[in-house]
Amino acid sequence: MPSHPLRVIPVLDVTSGRAVHAVGGDRPHYADLRSRLHPSTDPLAIAGAFRDTLGLTEPYLADLDAIAGGPPDLTLYRSLIDRGLRPWIDAGIRDEADLDAMADLDGATFVLGLETLAGPAELGVILDRVDPARAILSLDLFDGIPRFAPGSNWPSSDPKALGRFVVSLGVRRLLLLDLARVGRGNGTGTEGLLRTLREGLPEAELAVGGGVATIDDVLALGIAGASAVLIGSALHDGRIDACSLTRLSS
Repeated sequence: MPSHPLRVIPVLDVTSGRAVHAVGGDRPHYADLRSRLHPSTDPLAIAGAFRDTLGLTEPYLADLDAIAGGPPDLTLYRSLIDRGLRPWIDAGIRDEADLDAMADLDGATFVLGLETLAGPAELGVILDRVDPARAILSLDLFDGIPRFAPGSNWPSSDPKALGRFVVSLGVRRLLLLDLARVGRGNGTGTEGLLRTLREGLPEAELAVGGGVATIDDVLALGIAGASAVLIGSALHDGRIDACSLTRLSS
């Protein structure tokens, strides 16, 4: 088992400057977010509620416009950091050039998504530039099948083999995320993958997300070997609240 304490990472999906409710990876049809934590769709206000109401200071920010190929919202990223937050930023990084624009974001973790990363060669270049502790490789899946960027030339389509491969390149942190499960509350679908990678990669930080519905889900993922659990919908609709989060430290 890893030495990292189990952490909850609240998820914030943003497009056109507003927070949206992610469901099933169907990004063009995401509706505006309705959250019990804050009445608006202002990403900064919601991130502040994560911190002030739930005590969570590491929001996972999915910049959906940047993931789709648009420019990164650097103003939003810097504003989160200026408020004392330590965001995980998924800005659709494809290569070293994309990283250059964000190089000065002290305190941020850079999410390197399988669905956008140009391939293993670019991953190696990025890891030469960035402290591996500040980067997390997202094994992006859809119904259990890896979602690759076009022409990215990864050596395997088996998630377990991919996990082992990227760690051999210097990755220290992995996120297991099945996009088809996001927002559905029916489990992550990656529990078996998590257990296998935990057994084979005992020193890696393994985060999981997509489909988490209850605090019991979180606890079970921790037992299976997760170091961090991403949660979106269940925080916004109150299925997981400040009271239930106290169970993680009891």
